[in-house]
Amino acid sequence: MTVIAMTREMGTRGKDVAAGIAAALNLEVVHHELVERHVAKRLHASESAVHRFLEGEASLWERWKIDTQRLSRFTAEEVLERAIQGNVVIRGWGAAQLLRAIPHVICVRICAPMSSRTAEMMGRLSIDEESVARREIQRSDAAHARLIEARFNRDWMNPTGYDLVINTAFVSIETSVSLIRELASKVGPEQIEGMTARLKDKLIEERVRSLIDDARNVSAVGGGLRISVTDGAVTLSGYVESSAGLDDLAESIKDADGVTSVRMDVETLHTTYIGYGP
Repeated sequence: MTVIAMTREMGTRGKDVAAGIAAALNLEVVHHELVERHVAKRLHASESAVHRFLEGEASLWERWKIDTQRLSRFTAEEVLERAIQGNVVIRGWGAAQLLRAIPHVICVRICAPMSSRTAEMMGRLSIDEESVARREIQRSDAAHARLIEARFNRDWMNPTGYDLVINTAFVSIETSVSLIRELASKVGPEQIEGMTARLKDKLIEERVRSLIDDARNVSAVGGGLRISVTDGAVTLSGYVESSAGLDDLAESIKDADGVTSVRMDVETLHTTYIGYGP
């Protein structure tokens, strides 16, 4: 089982690298259409509106209408569900940032100098003006940087956030595929088992975050509730204004897919609320 999370940077030929490693290892490439379809359905929005929002092209009305927090949660859940299925290359969607802490998920950044990216986009779009291509690349980079910063508080261009950074202006597509393939070959059965367990716990964590967001009677203070998940066992800790709604939240979490038990170790402004679920 192989899971590769790859950044999506315009004009770097990342699409070609993803296609090459998918063909070499018989993996599925998770295109943006696959994610957008499911996320849009859950948001009750059009796929085109979700795409424009993520690309930084949404209108004022679309930006007002789309709940960015829910969009972030639903996108994370969709990416994690795809990763758990295994044998995938997930391009974009903040997948590298989301999955960075999961051991043996291969996080890759495909990059190239602006001059190379500009030339690539001029040829791809059949345009003669370099400034037009450069402006489009800069707009795309800025939109993605904002999204990653907002969702993960990280700089998506920081090389320390990846297992492998490849400059396709100097490294061929074939060599890029070979490098990624070499990394993938190092992941054995025991590592795969551990990776799968961590991915499932991470998915549960994201589902719990969505339930907390929807819990109207629970008002967290001091940075929100902390979520810990180990083999499906969920522990919530932190501070809330009152214990109102905590029992209902615990029941909702207990009913979530994959949850084996729930522990609520939450402090209010005046007392400590401790609850357990089977």
